[in-house]
Amino acid sequence: MTTALIVIDVQKGFDDPYWGKRDNPDAEANIKALLDAWQERRQPIVLVHHDSTKPDSPLRPGQEGNDFQSILDGVRADLVFGKKVNSAFHGDVDLDGWLKTRGITSIVIAGIQTNMCCETTSRVGGNLGYDVTFALDATYTFDLEGLTAGQLSEATATNLRGGGFAKVVTTKELL
Repeated sequence: MTTALIVIDVQKGFDDPYWGKRDNPDAEANIKALLDAWQERRQPIVLVHHDSTKPDSPLRPGQEGNDFQSILDGVRADLVFGKKVNSAFHGDVDLDGWLKTRGITSIVIAGIQTNMCCETTSRVGGNLGYDVTFALDATYTFDLEGLTAGQLSEATATNLRGGGFAKVVTTKELL
C-alpha cells in the first residue's frame, strides 16, 4: 500500500522567539528519520509551508522564516505547496484530489505545530476518509493560553485518538 508522508510547516520561522517555549526537542530528528525512510522506500512525500498573512509573523512569504528548515534540504518531494490556513487540505493545491488521483488512501502526518496545522490536517484527512497516522514525536508545539506545549500535545493525541480521526504513534512504532 502506498502511504504519503505529509510534512507540515517545518520552517525556519518556528525557530523565532516570537513563538515562546516549545516541547519535544527530538522532533526534527524524528521528522528526518521519517523522511529518510520514505525516500528509501520511494513512498510519496508532501511538503507544506505556511504562508502567513499576519504582518508580524515570521512565516510571511518573502521572509527568511518562510523558508524550510535545513532538515528538508535535499528531500525528494513529490509535491510542495503553501497554505494560509491550518489544514493542508485547504492550501494552494487540491491535496485531496492529488492523493486520490494517485490512489493514496493512507497518510502520515509530521511537522509543526502539533495542535494547530498538524492536528487540523489530521482531522480533515480523517473526515475525508483517509487512514491517518499521526507521528506525535515527529511534531512539536509551543506553550499557549496557560497550557504547556506538552499538555497541548497530549490534548492533540487524545483528540485524534478519541475522536477517531487518527492513529497516534511514535516514530519508532511507525518505522
